[in-house]
Amino acid sequence: MEIFSYLASDPNALIIVVGLLGLIIGSFLNVVIYRLPIMMQQEARLQCAELLNVPASQPNQPFNLIQPRSHCPHCGHQVAILENIPLVSFIWQRGQCTACHQAISWRYPFVELLSASLAIILAWQFGFTWQLLGALTLTWILLALSMIDFDHQLLPDSLTLPGLWLGLGVNLFNLYTNIETSVIGAIAGYLFLWSIYWVFKLLTGKEGMGYGDFKLLALLGAWLGWQPLPSIILISSFLGALVGISLIIIRQHDKNVPIPFGPYLAFAGWIYLLWGEKLTQIYFTWLTYP
Repeated sequence: MEIFSYLASDPNALIIVVGLLGLIIGSFLNVVIYRLPIMMQQEARLQCAELLNVPASQPNQPFNLIQPRSHCPHCGHQVAILENIPLVSFIWQRGQCTACHQAISWRYPFVELLSASLAIILAWQFGFTWQLLGALTLTWILLALSMIDFDHQLLPDSLTLPGLWLGLGVNLFNLYTNIETSVIGAIAGYLFLWSIYWVFKLLTGKEGMGYGDFKLLALLGAWLGWQPLPSIILISSFLGALVGISLIIIRQHDKNVPIPFGPYLAFAGWIYLLWGEKLTQIYFTWLTYP
């Protein structure tokens, strides 16, 4: 098609189109980030009621990623189409609901802008290639997982597992690595954190991380292979420790309250997605330095 030829030949047009797409996807990610944990809670209640053989309370109306329509959490005003234009509507409405004038959370434009910014960086890095399409998909999965983990300390299987299988699928065509390395990466990613979890639990009696973290690292291993995993773990651990210590010192954060690890894994994995080969060379050069 002519539009694809045009995007392939004009990097500036590609960046603009991908940036606009990032805004739209970012708007949808806001829905996923907010609604998916609620949907999981509802499903958990139904399963518990079924196991206990007690009546389960059913919601008055369907609640999923499509229904009900987006509405103001303060007054219930349904968001019209013109009020739902990514980023533009927030600026036009001055960050307020048009009905009750209560403030709209800055989270929504932040996620939209971050989604668009990351997409633009990927377009600049990969150009009009299949790698760009895969990288965009992975990035939006990681963004949704990071925000949900930040809010609820939860990494939903409905995102991690499809993301893992998709990583194996794209590497059947050697998109980022070969399939052998991809499979080893998925296995090694899961087993490494699983082993750390059990060693820590046996030594301290506490759970240092959740099973979602194992699956997230397995997802990254499926996409990027096993070679980046040591550096991803080191980078994410360093960032997590740095942020954790800062929160304890500056904000008097209770050290017994867990800090989500998923966002740091996702960030380290995303950095490797873009500059993995260079970072891997640096890592192995340092490792073998006499």
